Amino acid sequence: MMAAYRAQPAFCRGVHTLAVSADLFKINRKRLCEILKNKVPKGALVLLQGGESETRHSSDHEPIFRQESYFHWTFGVEEPDFFGAIDVDTQKSILFPPKLPDSYAVWMGKLLELEDFRVRYGVDEAQWACDIAQVLKTKAPSVILTLRGMDTDSSNYTREAAFDGISEFKLDNIALHPQIMECRVFKTDEELEVLRYSNQLSSEAHKEVMRCIRPGMYEYQLESIFRHYCYYNGGARNLAYTCICGTGDNGSVLHYGHAGAPNSKQVNDGDMCLFDMGSEYCCYASDITCSFPANGKFSQKQRNIYEAVLASSQAVMAAMKPGVSWVDMHLLADRTHLEELKKIGLVQGDVDEMMKVRLGAVFMPHGLGHFMGIDTHDVGGYPEGTERIDKPGLRSLRTVRTLDHRMVITVEPGIYFIDVLIDAALNNPEQARFLVREQIDQYRGFGGVRIEDDVTVTEDGMECLTCVPRTVEEIEAIMKEGHNRPHVPLPQETEKLA
Repeated sequence: MMAAYRAQPAFCRGVHTLAVSADLFKINRKRLCEILKNKVPKGALVLLQGGESETRHSSDHEPIFRQESYFHWTFGVEEPDFFGAIDVDTQKSILFPPKLPDSYAVWMGKLLELEDFRVRYGVDEAQWACDIAQVLKTKAPSVILTLRGMDTDSSNYTREAAFDGISEFKLDNIALHPQIMECRVFKTDEELEVLRYSNQLSSEAHKEVMRCIRPGMYEYQLESIFRHYCYYNGGARNLAYTCICGTGDNGSVLHYGHAGAPNSKQVNDGDMCLFDMGSEYCCYASDITCSFPANGKFSQKQRNIYEAVLASSQAVMAAMKPGVSWVDMHLLADRTHLEELKKIGLVQGDVDEMMKVRLGAVFMPHGLGHFMGIDTHDVGGYPEGTERIDKPGLRSLRTVRTLDHRMVITVEPGIYFIDVLIDAALNNPEQARFLVREQIDQYRGFGGVRIEDDVTVTEDGMECLTCVPRTVEEIEAIMKEGHNRPHVPLPQETEKLA
């Protein structure tokens, strides 16, 4: 909050990157006030608390700060330890930055003044956080609306704003959450522009990974290429989530890449790769999965599964438009998978009967997709009045809503060969009668294929924000292009580091 002073109210990381105007957040505040004004008393004030600075465990190491998502949506503030308030009636906004000791300038750079913060973030007023109680008393709000509500993905609650003296005000921690959550579900033109940028950047990074991969590399080296591309070329310091770089059987581990399996396997010739990686820019996410053969050429088995998933992705995108049930889209993906698996001889029998016993969940145990925005798994999946469907696969859906204009959602069908699910199905008479065991056994250890694109629902259909090679021919062509580059020796091909 010091040396990063900027003259114009915009987030930008250079002329080669997108400039995100502070007007994006002003529009968000206006939308919120308009939806609240007929639901709360006159004189109401919204109060949000941003994320706090922190150190790691017992050390003084300070991780890179990433703003709390609701606060970012409302104010676009990059730094920690802020409060922000909005007068619902007038739509005027106030930021409350922390007042730091002058000695901080030695370590952190020039300290900004209140006017700097007001200009930087395009708000109407800025006051020090230590004065918040006194400032709010002069505003004399009829009620202060604080944010408290549960995220239906994580089951975690938002952090309610609190400061010394807040008990002297009338508070309401119920009215705000459902309204601001619903605002976040529907993206403005300005938000869509940032999401397009994040997607384009991540798409190009995925293409670079396809060009660079060689058998003998390690999964983490491919993750490194993706990270470097996004930061170096697009100014994306953070990724939207932990990279999944599964090769071979690791592609069947849905959340591979975690601390216990840190993308550490060596890539083998003949492996199928499943790389799920996305950058975020100005806290707006992308979430893209590409699946392809490590050696650049699909085997028949790899092509069989890949084209089955591609058929599912294409069927869903062709059917998407306002008024369509997301549950129906998941079932369409399941049905398409089963029809394609039947063509290649892995399942047999009547597909309608397979659907009744939820056979599709054996091969795709996760939901078809999720809302996306400032959070990768964005909010609003289960508003009041909706509930999960307690059936295999369907219970993993992150939303059961009907699609509408300006929603942004991922389309990510997949087919995986997960031993524990296959074995359970083979021991279940209702499902086993459809499975061709000797054919399925040939795919054990295959891993999986997922194709994930980020899509916004338009007035009469959808727009795919992701732009990567998707057909077998397109993938093989870009990988061949990479193979024609001069080979740069990898560390494992040279002397070990001292």
